[in-house]
Amino acid sequence: MFNPKKHNFKPFESKVWLSSPTMHGEEYEYMTEAYTSNWMSTVGDNINEVERMAAETVGVKYAVALSAGTASLHLAIRLAGIEAYGLPVGSRGTLEGRYVFCSDMTFNATVNPVVYEGGIPIFIDTEYDSWNMDPLSLKKAFEIYPDVRIVVMAHLYGTPGRIDEIQKIIDEHHAILVEDAAESLGAVYKGRQTGTFGKYNAISFNGNKIITGSAGGCFLTNDLEAADKVRKWSTQSRENAAWYQHEEIGYNYRMSNVIAGVIRGQFPHLGEHIKLKKDIYIRYKDGLEGIPVSMNPIPSCCEPNYWLSCMLIDSEAMCKTVCGEQEAVYVAEEGKSCPMEILKAIASINAEGRPIWKPMHMQPIYRLNPFVVREGNGRARSNAYIAGDISVVGEDIFKRGLCLPSDPKMTAGQQEEIIRIVRACFE
Repeated sequence: MFNPKKHNFKPFESKVWLSSPTMHGEEYEYMTEAYTSNWMSTVGDNINEVERMAAETVGVKYAVALSAGTASLHLAIRLAGIEAYGLPVGSRGTLEGRYVFCSDMTFNATVNPVVYEGGIPIFIDTEYDSWNMDPLSLKKAFEIYPDVRIVVMAHLYGTPGRIDEIQKIIDEHHAILVEDAAESLGAVYKGRQTGTFGKYNAISFNGNKIITGSAGGCFLTNDLEAADKVRKWSTQSRENAAWYQHEEIGYNYRMSNVIAGVIRGQFPHLGEHIKLKKDIYIRYKDGLEGIPVSMNPIPSCCEPNYWLSCMLIDSEAMCKTVCGEQEAVYVAEEGKSCPMEILKAIASINAEGRPIWKPMHMQPIYRLNPFVVREGNGRARSNAYIAGDISVVGEDIFKRGLCLPSDPKMTAGQQEEIIRIVRACFE
């Protein structure tokens, strides 16, 4: 129980952020190059270099630089629908024909592109071992919905999911994997980087990512035809004619040469950023020993990029908490705590934490969508489910978990203060 009067922590003079951009200087040089050369739009050397560096770093043949990771996912979903069904997902006549399997515990940018295309997400529950899509729940989903041909999987907080097991299940059902590696650039699973497992993949350079351009993303693939199609769609589907000729719908999704300059300057520092993030994770892990919490899990077969360090409170150490749609209330108890109490305590010293992603099946906008757990249909709300005999892992992690300040510019001393304040919440 955190007692502000007893625990007289002094706020930091400058705010410690969850994860803010870390600049090095080269970014400014490449931005200036775009300015002085007058290549400010969606063509230029910076864009070409970002595409080359992204493909080379991740380990795919082709990268297309786009305005956001979400744009990359949108066009990936469009391609997957046309490949799987011969037409976009939303053009299929029946309700069931528009279903797409999606990670449940993720940011909604993973899922929204399915809806952009007229698809209907079916959410697949999470596993404790990696906090990512549960292969057994996916297997059950194919038993219930055998005609689904697209799976969208995200790697949460920089830690890869059990992608080989998931890919095996997908292959058995002749489906297509779209891999959302927005949070996991640089993370490795069994010797391969995330962003290489799916037929169509996406990474993000949003302002809080491991490297950033303030915005931007890349579509990744080994399929030249798919890369060319995405490049065309992203520039309003202009045909190769002397005038503006358009024969299919397009989008204004191309990355600007200015933003590409920032990303171009960031890419050489990816390994450095990962090391800084890993050091943060290890300091939290060591510093929080002895209190009833655990860090977000890291399977032995992978090396994450440690984008965010997260914490899970033991069930028996949770104080009574009720979460509404936009607010939460809790009862402070000695020796116990909860995510909102800890986040409030962290905020009191001018540091930023965040709740864990609220699962998609709990979101008001998706509350009526199908949802599958290991035991079957999670929406059935049977007596076994209500009694707790059916485990909904994502809900549990959301209720007990939180993201700790993970900014590379946070000093070791500042992190020690954050660790002290977390420990104080359990006194």
